[in-house]
Amino acid sequence: MVDLKGLKFSKMHGIGNDFPIIDETKGKVISEEDKPEACRILCHRNFGVGGDGVLFVEPSDVADIGYRMFNPDGSEAEMCGNGIRCFGDFVYRKGILKKEKMTVETRAGIKTIEITLEDDEPVLFKVDMGLSTFKTPEIPMISEMDEFLDCELEVLDTTFNLTAVSVGNPHAIIFVDDLDEIDIDKYGPAIEAHEVFPEKINVHFVEVISKNEGKMRTWERGAGVTLACGTGATSTAISGYKLGLFDSNILLHLPGGDLKFNVYEKDDALGAFMKGPAELVYDGEF
Repeated sequence: MVDLKGLKFSKMHGIGNDFPIIDETKGKVISEEDKPEACRILCHRNFGVGGDGVLFVEPSDVADIGYRMFNPDGSEAEMCGNGIRCFGDFVYRKGILKKEKMTVETRAGIKTIEITLEDDEPVLFKVDMGLSTFKTPEIPMISEMDEFLDCELEVLDTTFNLTAVSVGNPHAIIFVDDLDEIDIDKYGPAIEAHEVFPEKINVHFVEVISKNEGKMRTWERGAGVTLACGTGATSTAISGYKLGLFDSNILLHLPGGDLKFNVYEKDDALGAFMKGPAELVYDGEF
């Protein structure tokens, strides 16, 4: 077992999506070969710190700072929308990078964070989540269709109308009439591991309240049910806009809190700005 005794970290959350964050800007604190097991230990809510993933701060040659995230099962994720707000809070709060507008290198590309301050305290974060793709090979999804938009997919004993999209990581968006009727513990893992998704997928059930408002629940790839998913909410806003269910300004209610989105069009693709909070819970040592 990996020895994490003495490991320093900060625990943060973005509307309930929680993460231990570790600074590796001055060198590796956990070796690459040990990271998967270490993250499984850290994320355990009984024997570790507890978290929906672990974030690492690294140097970058192409952006102001580098970001990595590992899921609770030890797999590495491309990016996390709530995590990147926590990341921005952490690097500013700890003096690692004192910039109110910073570029961040992620496995999903370079993201830009704009920080709103009150008395030099970061309180709100606006993130350009970049452009999306609905092309099935790019998600990836095994399908004869070029784009899988509100199309039927058989899952266990039910047929869902599903939209597949990627914002740097893959998402399945399912708009439903009544969110409370969905058994997410049953259908979430079945869709995540469905044979048409060779790299698995994040799953979101969404109920439209109005053209500018909706609520959603998430089954995250590699994590299970979470209180929030920033990239999933981004994908929901963009998918709803593409399908004509949402206008460009959208408020989404997640179990852990609310996120605001502004969907934009660029280079024949859709992107979105996400705005929401992040909070430091505590600093700790394992």
